[in-house]
Amino acid sequence: MYDDDDLTVLNLDDDLESPLDHMEAIDAESEEPKPDPEEMLLLLESPDPNQRMLAARAFCELQDERAVPHLIRLLEDPCPLVRVSAAYGLGRNPSPDAVESLIKQYDEDFNGYVRKGVIWALGNCRDRRSQPTLIDALKTDISAVRLWAASALAQMSAVGYEAVIASIPPLIEAMRRDPVAAVRSNCAWSIGQLCRELPSNVVYATAVDALLETLVEDEDLGVREDARSSLLKLGDPRGLQMIEELEREGLL
Repeated sequence: MYDDDDLTVLNLDDDLESPLDHMEAIDAESEEPKPDPEEMLLLLESPDPNQRMLAARAFCELQDERAVPHLIRLLEDPCPLVRVSAAYGLGRNPSPDAVESLIKQYDEDFNGYVRKGVIWALGNCRDRRSQPTLIDALKTDISAVRLWAASALAQMSAVGYEAVIASIPPLIEAMRRDPVAAVRSNCAWSIGQLCRELPSNVVYATAVDALLETLVEDEDLGVREDARSSLLKLGDPRGLQMIEELEREGLL
């Protein structure tokens, strides 16, 4: 289990955003053309860590499968800024070939920034092999990584029924017990996303019960709002009825 102190310089409010949001905002304000992929591919092999970092970050903008093996190799770079840039680059260029290396790096990396980027990338890979790592991160890692593990598990909706079924129980547990409201909010959102892929079975009913419990009992308004939003999107009759009753009583 990791200690939250290993990422104390991160602001949890910032972690609510995509790891690339600030980069995209800068790009939107700039009229400069995108980096030249040929040049960036060469710089991925540069002996200068700053050049390697800039090249890896360029593939957060560029989609080019030729970069994937280079980015996989850079996951083990001595410089953590290169490693985290490589992880984000792989998140924008997801590949089945990267999954095992991302999992290995998550297990071995003591830098919270890197683990956060790796978890984001693993979610974007939408691969069943990543599920145990995402669940472990949700249960044991620091808050900033748990936040993204909760969101990443929603991507299991694209993997298949069994993956959805396996993702819901740890999300329910974290939605009930995680001490950080933002993590609980992301769990409520992900549960709603996953339930849209389920028939009306026991797992679905259990998830709806948990969302209703969160809607009524969570101490944080934002978490309750995310639970409410998930229930509304599901259109579940019990959820809609509970929301209507709470609104009528002035509790929402």
